[in-house]
Amino acid sequence: MIRVFTDSDIMRMAELEADLFGRGAWSESMIRQELEAPARSYFAEAESEGAPMRGYAGFWYDGDDAELMTIGVDRRYQRRGIAAALMSRLIDEARDKGARRMLLEVRVDNEPALALYRSFGFEMMGRRKRYYQPEGIDAFTMSLELSPRVVGFHGSHDTHDTCDAVVEHENREQKHGRGNGGDES
Repeated sequence: MIRVFTDSDIMRMAELEADLFGRGAWSESMIRQELEAPARSYFAEAESEGAPMRGYAGFWYDGDDAELMTIGVDRRYQRRGIAAALMSRLIDEARDKGARRMLLEVRVDNEPALALYRSFGFEMMGRRKRYYQPEGIDAFTMSLELSPRVVGFHGSHDTHDTCDAVVEHENREQKHGRGNGGDES
């Protein structure tokens, strides 16, 4: 069950962070600061409403892009689809907020995470040297387009109406000898 992250999840997240990410883990105070920052959306996964959190994920939305901030699943529950369920929820939420794409950084040596992101359609953008500290591990940057890019006519008109208007305009020009096809000399 995926639900909105609450203050009661902070201690559990700090425990999971320490186990999953070692020296690079977010502390309890870092988690609190992150959750208090503007434009954050965080979710928790648990077996049931009162059960302990097994996984968490969140993103920051800047008005254009959604930046995946973190995702983690208790080691005892990994490979059960929890991370995929959390990613689905994040992507849906980012789309609902109007994000055009989702961005993330991932350790170059984190094959399970890379496989997860690729399965959702994330594509490689680049590499950040020594991004993860204190280990100095490189990160891949990845992105997922959340809204299709519109090519062609833009505006408030229906595409068919716009095309009809262009055809009508071209027909009028051709009637008056200003068409774009043919030599008029």
